[in-house]
Amino acid sequence: MCLKFGQRIVDCREDSKPLPARGMNTPAPIPRTAAVIVAAGQGMRAGQALPKQFVTWHGKPVLRHSVEALAAAGIAPIVVAIPEGAEAIAETALAGIADVRLIAGGASRQQSVRLGLEALAADAPDLVLIHDAARPILPASVIDRLIAALESKQAVIPVLPVVDSLAQEHGGMMAAAADREALRRVQTPQAFAFPAILAAHQAWQGAANAGDDAQVAQAAGIAVTMVDGDELLQKLTFASDFASGKPAFRVGTGYDVHQLADGEELWLGGIRIEHSQGLAGHSDADVAIHALVDALLGAIGAGDIGQHFPPSDPQWRGAASHQFLAHAAALIGEAGYAIANVDLTIICEAPKIGPHREAMRARLAEILGIDSAQVSVKATTTERLGFTGRGEGIAAQAVAALSAI
Repeated sequence: MCLKFGQRIVDCREDSKPLPARGMNTPAPIPRTAAVIVAAGQGMRAGQALPKQFVTWHGKPVLRHSVEALAAAGIAPIVVAIPEGAEAIAETALAGIADVRLIAGGASRQQSVRLGLEALAADAPDLVLIHDAARPILPASVIDRLIAALESKQAVIPVLPVVDSLAQEHGGMMAAAADREALRRVQTPQAFAFPAILAAHQAWQGAANAGDDAQVAQAAGIAVTMVDGDELLQKLTFASDFASGKPAFRVGTGYDVHQLADGEELWLGGIRIEHSQGLAGHSDADVAIHALVDALLGAIGAGDIGQHFPPSDPQWRGAASHQFLAHAAALIGEAGYAIANVDLTIICEAPKIGPHREAMRARLAEILGIDSAQVSVKATTTERLGFTGRGEGIAAQAVAALSAI
């Protein structure tokens, strides 16, 4: 069964072939490159309600990540082997991506690849990349290395060195050491001259489920060349691989303003500064910390300072703002993130912030539980324009970057 969806099936590279130049040799045509993605397994070890290739990971279905990467590299068509009866969920996962063809996969990986290659045979490409959907992050640099190597080779695979010591096991005991220098970790996509790998899969007589396409190629007498892979090409296999499916980085911004008033203490960036006026507000009105709290809360989608510490609540009247900042830092840890860095800008004509900058950095770092090198405090004026320029108040804006733990 072969299903096709998308607005069109076009090989854009055909349109870009250079025209013959009079009196010159005709340039060689650009090889037409297609892809087969194996997504027909059930992925039971991943412990998900759906086959893992359709589970949302980093904001998208796992399958969509690598399909988008291949499409962005100009590879078309992309044949995707899916489980029998999974057409609807696959179409939803890949909606809007042109030049994608869905086929029902076989009983084994090797059979799924063969069916995918045969689906391309009627309008055979020159080259084909064969990829496992369980490797969602597909760097463009790997694709480039594979295709470049195919200019002179028939089969190319991405590999990584083995960095851990290896041992052979027998009955739960170490039997012998293994030479890691002679071993490589093999990844996908694997790249081939199309006619050669199609013939190799059709002639395959080995085990029902070949470990990968390089084994099939070798069995057919095809020499397999290795190029550098990438650590980003991790394979999602177990439930723990999906536990870290949240974004690796998050960023939030904050902005706050408070009025300068007589008879108030001036607290900025967690320290008290001697000044003729202070900032008015329900708490100690530390405008710098308030902006920073909003940036941190915003980075994890936890609202703003007013939701956590309402001005209408009398318990926060005159409260020290470092409590608000410590609360935001605790919420970030609970969400599974660490503070990478914070950047604070204080906007005022007076007082001068420079003499207090390092004290602010140290105090903010102490409250947040991070190194002061992760805290930036800057100051600027508005050239005497607006309420800050007239000395009526102080504003602050902040940016916070978080990294997943």
